[in-house]
Amino acid sequence: MAQASFSLGSRVKLSNGLSMPQIHLGVYMASGRETLRAVQWALEAGYRAIDSAQMYDNEKQTGTAINAFLTSDANAEGLTREDIHFTTKLARNSEYEKARKSITMSAKKSGLGYIDLFLLHSPYGGKEVRLASWRAVEDAIEAGEVKTGGVSNYGVKHLKELMASKPRILPAVNQIEVHPFNTRTEITSFCQENNIVVEAYAPLVRALRMKHPTIVSLAEKYSCTPAQLLVRWSLQHGYVPLPKSVNKERIVSNVEIGGFEIAKEDMSKMDGLDE
Repeated sequence: MAQASFSLGSRVKLSNGLSMPQIHLGVYMASGRETLRAVQWALEAGYRAIDSAQMYDNEKQTGTAINAFLTSDANAEGLTREDIHFTTKLARNSEYEKARKSITMSAKKSGLGYIDLFLLHSPYGGKEVRLASWRAVEDAIEAGEVKTGGVSNYGVKHLKELMASKPRILPAVNQIEVHPFNTRTEITSFCQENNIVVEAYAPLVRALRMKHPTIVSLAEKYSCTPAQLLVRWSLQHGYVPLPKSVNKERIVSNVEIGGFEIAKEDMSKMDGLDE
């Protein structure tokens, strides 16, 4: 079980010695205009990490919104580029040169100077291109285009394959779908045992379980919303949740999770919802 106190300022340590915010705004499949607004609202609300991807087609808008915030009056704290964490992902694993050029393109498209976290979006394509794409990530890190490398949607066998290849740099993150209705205990345990941070996408279960009786009753017990309960569950497991919203009010309310702690027996009750 993780620490008791969480906020938008909470950070998690990575295996490479760096750290990153423990709550990120997800902009999964948000349109360009939606992304510009959502990122602006999130940064104004105190978020310090944004999760994009080549496949979402909003890297440019994410970077534009981050840069606009940093130079605006809303940036009352005088934050700089180094204070904002930007994640993006390789759309498709490929041979080395193609993957390497694709990473450089993402860095340029974002307009942020570098990428904080670059992930291989999936294990698709077979062993050869998985390992070639990872070499491209390693070289991008050594070139200063990327700070931290990781993977997404990798199972235990994919992680073991990568680790067995004796990479120069090990993945610091595995971003997977994980929430009380899909607890993924085999892969989450493997990651935590190997010092790989689990990022939880779809932590709000795509809003499909907000009226589940257990979620409703526990939200009432803790005087919180179902979304806040789900984000808090993720944090207490030591994960990095990526709640996605393009609604200003929900962007703010989803992460107001500092006023309560889910008791151990209720965490177990939520764990038991796995489908």
